[in-house]
Amino acid sequence: MKDWISAARLRTLPLSMSGIILGSFIARWRILENGGTWDWKIFAMALVVTLLYQILSNFANDYGDGIKGTDHLRVNEAEKRAVASGRITATQMRNAVILFSILSLIATIALLYFAFFKENLMNEFYTFVGLGIACILAAIGYTIGKKPYGYLGLGDIMVFIFFGLVSVCGSYFLFTKHFDWDMLLPATAVGLLSAAVLNLNNMRDIESDAASGKKTLALRLGFKKAMVYEIILLQLPLLLMLVFMMMNGLHTQGKYYAFIFFILMLPMTALRRKIMQVKEPRELDPFLKQVGIMTLTMAILVAAGLNYFN
Repeated sequence: MKDWISAARLRTLPLSMSGIILGSFIARWRILENGGTWDWKIFAMALVVTLLYQILSNFANDYGDGIKGTDHLRVNEAEKRAVASGRITATQMRNAVILFSILSLIATIALLYFAFFKENLMNEFYTFVGLGIACILAAIGYTIGKKPYGYLGLGDIMVFIFFGLVSVCGSYFLFTKHFDWDMLLPATAVGLLSAAVLNLNNMRDIESDAASGKKTLALRLGFKKAMVYEIILLQLPLLLMLVFMMMNGLHTQGKYYAFIFFILMLPMTALRRKIMQVKEPRELDPFLKQVGIMTLTMAILVAAGLNYFN
């Protein structure tokens, strides 16, 4: 059980929850402002679904990198995952990927039943079923298959799309049943931070990835340019959230508590400075968890600020 918990990589879960929290509670703020009702059960089910997606993705990445030999080339034994280290066999991990794919699909359909099917919104139901299947395939396709997109340098854009745009805008739609264009701002903020975590991971593994032929974007850019890319990814999210608040006129309404998330500016600046000082790729490992927690904290503060009086 300890090996399976380790393979699930629980430190990645805060990042996956951030988009759901942000999209759901922006929806709550707008729904209650208009006198509607917000269903907490849909929020709870959405969290379960995204956690299943994340664990599925982690198991699939462990299996894919393990059978391709990518993880075997890592110098630090602690960085090797379950299949590469032999703690879990490739067959066992493949079966786990299949199991969590099925569980993810079942949970997705259950969520969409409560969100759309019960209200006879059939077009929305089937559209989101297709989107759920796409999420499952994206989780698997990062390292598994003849041409996994993670080995082609496309991981960053896929993480941006699914962790940012799909997660935030999709969860928002579950409650409101419509799409608002300004939601692209918080969705982009989460997507950029998610890409920042992946880029840190790829920068850390840049030497082993080069040896195994895993051509991540960090490898294609090189360590120094990937560092510049990382700083840009970490620089923009708080500014995007600020623009979102200003567009909704919260400053003119005297609702300054909604801007509480901006207290993260100082710790985010300090985090960027520490990352910039790193010289060796393996020194980046602790920052993966820190950026993930920073993303979750931003989502919680935005949710709390918008819903303070609701």
